[in-house]
Amino acid sequence: MEKISRLLEELCQRYREGERDFQGINLREGDLTNISLPGVDFCRADLRQARLGKIRLARSLLREADLSEAILWGADLSQVDFYRACLRDADLSGANLIEANLEAAYLTKAVLNGVNLNSANLQQALLIDADFRSTSDQRTDLGKTNFCGADLNYANLSGSLLYRANFADCRLCRVNFRASPERDGFITDLTGASFRGADLSYADLRGAILEDVDLTDADLTGTLF
Repeated sequence: MEKISRLLEELCQRYREGERDFQGINLREGDLTNISLPGVDFCRADLRQARLGKIRLARSLLREADLSEAILWGADLSQVDFYRACLRDADLSGANLIEANLEAAYLTKAVLNGVNLNSANLQQALLIDADFRSTSDQRTDLGKTNFCGADLNYANLSGSLLYRANFADCRLCRVNFRASPERDGFITDLTGASFRGADLSYADLRGAILEDVDLTDADLTGTLF
């Protein structure tokens, strides 16, 4: 850990001097809580189990980075490029991911409670068993998010804002969209969402707002409305 601390101190100094390219850096289990590094290049970086709460990484590159089990609660990750990054079991509660690119990212069992993914791109992402539930004080905003072709089997999207989201060709088997106003007062809003060609088998859509939803060619076997 002492080695990681020295490396982090050196990184921050180089960043202050104008350097941005830190591709492949190993900060595994490092503590970057509340650090500001917007525009940094962490492509293929090792950030497994790193503590990144409240970090500010807007407009940064984290393509193919490994953030497995990392703590990213409350982080500013707006417009960050996470193409093919691994965020397995990561905690992104309350993170800002507006316009982030998560194409083909691995987010299995990630905690995404209260995140803002408005206008983000999650095409072909793996989100099996991911938890998107809103928190008691923060609504999960997935409005206009592109999930085209993503695997969201068993994910929990209860109470989320999903207006105009694109779920075309997604795998949504047993996904929970069910409204839970008795728990947090939020109703799942799917206004204008597209499920063209999606697998919604055994998904739970009870109580959700389904105005102008496109279910063309969707698999509705056992789906609950």
